[in-house]
Amino acid sequence: MQTEADYYALFEAYQRGELAAGARADLEARLSADPRLHQRYAEFDELTSTLRTYGERRRTRQTISDLHASMLAADEAPASESTSTGLTHSVNPMLRISRTEQKLRDFWNGHRATMGVAASVAVLAVFCTLLGLEWWRAAQTRPSQYGYTVMNREIAKLKQGQRAITAKLNGSAPAAPVIENKYSGTGFALTADGYMVTSSHVIQGADSLLIEGRDHQRYHAETVYSDVKHDLAILRIKDAKFDGFGRLPYTFKAGQADLGERVYTLGYPREDVVYGEGALSSRSGFNGDTAFYQVSIPVNPGNSGGPLLDAQGNLIGVVSGRQDDAQSAAFATKSSYLVRLVDSLKSKQPAQPYHLPRANQLAGAGRPQQLKRLQDFVFVVKVYE
Repeated sequence: MQTEADYYALFEAYQRGELAAGARADLEARLSADPRLHQRYAEFDELTSTLRTYGERRRTRQTISDLHASMLAADEAPASESTSTGLTHSVNPMLRISRTEQKLRDFWNGHRATMGVAASVAVLAVFCTLLGLEWWRAAQTRPSQYGYTVMNREIAKLKQGQRAITAKLNGSAPAAPVIENKYSGTGFALTADGYMVTSSHVIQGADSLLIEGRDHQRYHAETVYSDVKHDLAILRIKDAKFDGFGRLPYTFKAGQADLGERVYTLGYPREDVVYGEGALSSRSGFNGDTAFYQVSIPVNPGNSGGPLLDAQGNLIGVVSGRQDDAQSAAFATKSSYLVRLVDSLKSKQPAQPYHLPRANQLAGAGRPQQLKRLQDFVFVVKVYE
């Protein structure tokens, strides 16, 4: 079995023209017939192009730096020694340095070390991001939406660091960090007494969580348990004013759903709740993972953690992510794994009141009536860092 390094070596030999004619033709045929191999080659080409561009930028910067050093040496050395500085360009002795240029030179001389450190930090951050992305691509076993969310958070952290460096270079004190709602997903009620379900990647790295319903009721929540492997998380509302969700109208299906079943979901890819409908297209998820379903419902990052229900209103899964290279292909953790997780927590934490609903009040109702009842139990999960 070929490893990632084997593929990279093959692609590199292909780009350099080092493959024999037969091997080259064979690889080109495989690239045309195998979309996954073509995607892998495109990622390799993108990475190597980025590294080549970076190398060219470094060489250009070094050339400019050498020229600048020669100019400084020419300014500081006596006229008789100017020929030994290595500056080969002639300078008109009648020209004078303007005040603006002198200020820029003074600023450079005074902040050269700081700017060098800032540039080094920026370059290091870029390489760490590229390397981390490659590691993630090689080891990922989850839908791509998981990586999208995590990558967005890392980019936000890099931007925050960049702002701090800029403030330092400008000589101003960095502003106090403002706690903002950075990310959000969807969650829904697990029990009537305040336990909820969402995706594990939605709450990853959260300092605090805020749950908000359609009537703008807001509650603070805490993470009780996170199952990263199956992308599930259980939350608990901790506000004293919270007096329960009321009777949940749906039940959790412990068995398998049937291929081709009509399914639907509610979620918060934006501020208002959004309904999506489709069919169960596979009993296995990303890379054949049997803990997930594949469904033909368009989803966006904010849908993560939302409920997936069948036509009778039985909850059959928890929306987890989507696959970028397959249009409208989404994935959901099977409800059977959620039921097993709750059962295992009951044995470990017998004092926790995990009372799952036993009666389905949505069966037999039309879809608009089902949605009206369901909306009171589906929430925005706002994540603060």
